[in-house]
Amino acid sequence: VQLQASGGGLVQAGGSLRLSCAASGFTFDDYAIGWFRQAPGKEREGVSCISASDGTTYYADSVKGRFTISSDNTNNTVHLQMNSLKPEDTAVYYCAVDEGVVAGCWLDFWQYEYWGQGTQVTVSS
Repeated sequence: VQLQASGGGLVQAGGSLRLSCAASGFTFDDYAIGWFRQAPGKEREGVSCISASDGTTYYADSVKGRFTISSDNTNNTVHLQMNSLKPEDTAVYYCAVDEGVVAGCWLDFWQYEYWGQGTQVTVSS
C-alpha cells in the first residue's frame, strides 16, 4: 500500500489549502482513509476520515465547519479542503488507511495500518 500526501504549504491565517492523498497498491475493498496531524511537541491528532464503503465522514471538533473531506473513487484519491485556517492548524499532515472497515470511520490512529509520508502545513498569523 502506498499513500502519497500533497498540497501542504505556507498560508496566512484565514486562508485555504487543499490536501490530497493518492492511495494505491491495495486489493481490499473495505477501508477508510483518515487525515491526522502532528505539531512539534504535541501528540498526533485525528483530523478527519471518510469511509470508502459507505461515504461516512467524521471530523474532529477543532476543524468541524472549516475542513471538508471528500473522495474521488475513480482514482483512489482523498482530498481535505481546509478553509479559515488558523495558526494552531500548523502541523505535518498525514493520510492513513484503516483496512477492513465495512462502514463508518474513526480517528483512532492506532487502528490505521498504512501511513503516508506527511505534508507540512504552516499557517502564519
